[in-house]
Amino acid sequence: MKPDKGLRNMTVGSPAGHLFAFALPLLLGSFLQQLYNMVDAWVVGKYVGDAALAAVGIGFPVLFMFSSLFMGLSSGGTVVISQFYGAGDLKRVRDTIDTVYTTFMLSILPITAAAVLLVKPMLFVLRVKAGAYNEAWLYLTVVCAGLLGNIGYNLNSGILGGLGNTRTTLLFLCVSSILNIVLDLTFVIVCGWGVFGVAFATILAQAVSWLFGLFYINHKYPQLSIRPLCFHFDKELFREIMGIGLPAGIQMSLVALGSMLVMSKVNTFGEEFTAGYNVGVRLDQLAFLPIQSLANAATAFVGQNIGAEKPNRARQGIRVVVTSACIWALVMTAVLFVFSPQLVAEFSTTPAVIHGGTLYLRSIMPFYILFAVLFSLNNAMRGAGDSVFPMVNAILSLILLRIPAVYLLANHFGPDVMFVGYGVGWALGFILSIHHYLSGKWLRKGSLAVKDHSVPS
Repeated sequence: MKPDKGLRNMTVGSPAGHLFAFALPLLLGSFLQQLYNMVDAWVVGKYVGDAALAAVGIGFPVLFMFSSLFMGLSSGGTVVISQFYGAGDLKRVRDTIDTVYTTFMLSILPITAAAVLLVKPMLFVLRVKAGAYNEAWLYLTVVCAGLLGNIGYNLNSGILGGLGNTRTTLLFLCVSSILNIVLDLTFVIVCGWGVFGVAFATILAQAVSWLFGLFYINHKYPQLSIRPLCFHFDKELFREIMGIGLPAGIQMSLVALGSMLVMSKVNTFGEEFTAGYNVGVRLDQLAFLPIQSLANAATAFVGQNIGAEKPNRARQGIRVVVTSACIWALVMTAVLFVFSPQLVAEFSTTPAVIHGGTLYLRSIMPFYILFAVLFSLNNAMRGAGDSVFPMVNAILSLILLRIPAVYLLANHFGPDVMFVGYGVGWALGFILSIHHYLSGKWLRKGSLAVKDHSVPS
């Protein structure tokens, strides 16, 4: 069967051309996503107050932790779909899509209920100050209740990513971003709903983006259409998806937990320091978007080429991604180190907020290139079906080493040096990623499509 126009076969042609063409819509889409997250922060910082700004920032790692298992499902689906698509087997692509959505529909309600019930325990773990507690609880309760749209959008993006299509994902995000910004301004400034307005605007925009994505994909690609209620479930494919996606989901959940533990320590230095840290994190995330987009492109590129049994071509693509990520990391290091006070001041003019955000950025940027390399390599190797190593690497470097380093530095030297602990963790992750990549062990699983066809049905 001939694939639809708009889907990208990355097993032929220029690796760099495919990677940049794939990554550009991802970058624009991620920028839009960060833009409306930053609009959330800007609106509450300017029109509600620093306590509300701290509350919204507190919510992001908690929300990310609750959605991570489904993001792992999306990641596993991307790899499996990309390998079958690279091998030209559209029937198994269709089966994978059905299996991913069946899993989603059967588990979203209990996951949502659990997330809402766990909001208060999470806030206790975070040691949220009394001034920000009520608004943080309200924000998290609302966004957790609306996980359906958030996760549904990510599943649609994962499916399209495996097929080499990121332009359509950009379209979905354009709809969501514009709607979110309009609703933010309406609910907060016009209606005066404060933090509730920001949260409600977010879940409405995400739900519309998910539903619009379902309609668009089903109309544009009928032979690969998404059928949320078909309940077609392939056990073998589910094992493959979760074999890749579960370690990725656990990794993301634990990284989110690590961020929460850092936030817990940050919160002990006061609301203004927390607000500044949250602004610094937003700027850090914005700067990292090109690297993240290229790394996600590497996952699909490597997946398609491993599926087509072209490991040398997969390596060519990885070299392009790592080199580009390093160049961008050096540029952002220079920009954010110099201009961080001015950038943080766009969100709040409070001196303590500016100090906290500047301190965070100037502490982590000298180590940024290390994180760029380890993140790019981990995503690329996941595309080959090796999802366990990235999980172990993340646990060792981003949790078991980074978190104690942050706490030890904070306890002995105060907040001025605590964020250097990030660099300590990234250094270990960099060394482990380089070693594992050069060893070639990430190629051991081979083509999933070839293995699938070798087993009698």
